Amino acid sequence: MKSANLKDLMAFRPDIKLFDATIRDGGLVNNFGFTDEFIRDLYKTNVAAGVDYMEFGYKASKDMFDENEFGKWKFCKDEDIRSIVGDNDTDLKISVMADVGRCDYKKDIIKKADSPIDMIRVATYINTMPEALDIIEDAASKGYETTCNIMAISNAQESDVDVALEMLGKSSVDGIYIVDSYGSLYPEQIRRISEKYLGMAEKYNKQIGIHAHNNQQLAFANTIEALSLGVNMLDATLDCMGRGAGNCAMELLIGFLKNPKYRIYPVLRFIETHMRKLKEDGAKWGYDIPYMLTGQLNQHPRDAISFSEAGRTDYTEFYKLLLDKD
Repeated sequence: MKSANLKDLMAFRPDIKLFDATIRDGGLVNNFGFTDEFIRDLYKTNVAAGVDYMEFGYKASKDMFDENEFGKWKFCKDEDIRSIVGDNDTDLKISVMADVGRCDYKKDIIKKADSPIDMIRVATYINTMPEALDIIEDAASKGYETTCNIMAISNAQESDVDVALEMLGKSSVDGIYIVDSYGSLYPEQIRRISEKYLGMAEKYNKQIGIHAHNNQQLAFANTIEALSLGVNMLDATLDCMGRGAGNCAMELLIGFLKNPKYRIYPVLRFIETHMRKLKEDGAKWGYDIPYMLTGQLNQHPRDAISFSEAGRTDYTEFYKLLLDKD
């Protein structure tokens, strides 16, 4: 499979779908403590900007997680979403994430006909694929579009990834995501992984997406690399908001894509109005040395998050700590 040339990259790609993951991934920064005004304005922004899907958050188990410790978008009750979108008489579709082992999907995911949600995105690790498939089939039988995010593939055996992709190919899932959970992958690696996923997609008639993290300031580059090969579902967040180093910036993607349906002005206005205030109020995300180091060493960012939250800047000591974990 050959890459796109410059003419292809400059062309209009009608198959591209933009997914706004600001609430879901960004909610990991502030325990989903967004105001209704923030969520409502973000919904209106996505509609005005031509974004295709808006991910509201998680369908987390209320038995496992205390509702008093998190904002409402950790749980994404249907009535809470409907209070924002009404009947959602727009082209924007609504998605939520079901995290394997952390959701009560049979109870909390109701039939699509009774819900404002359009898509269930299932997050799983390689070793929990059987339950992921159960959630996918349950959601599909209830009428939802479905995707699957195989997390932390940079730490997975390639043979295990191959098996997981075959399992998903034979399932009802509509799309499968390349997920650079640790922000450790480089464009040449994304190229090889994309070719693998796209080969499976062609065999089973699936779509392929990418969810990138910005530990090494490569989230945008890796997303562009993947789309140049044919990956068409692109995750992004406004102002890069997301866990740790954050994600691919929506404003970068909209500025790059040549689809006239996407408009950057509403996104800039939202960032100006809301994102600066979040940071002023104490929410922290974005590229920083600790996240760079966990990305380079292909480690989970939890240690970098703790280091940053403690206000530490002794990067050499942190580097030695990470080396001891390798």
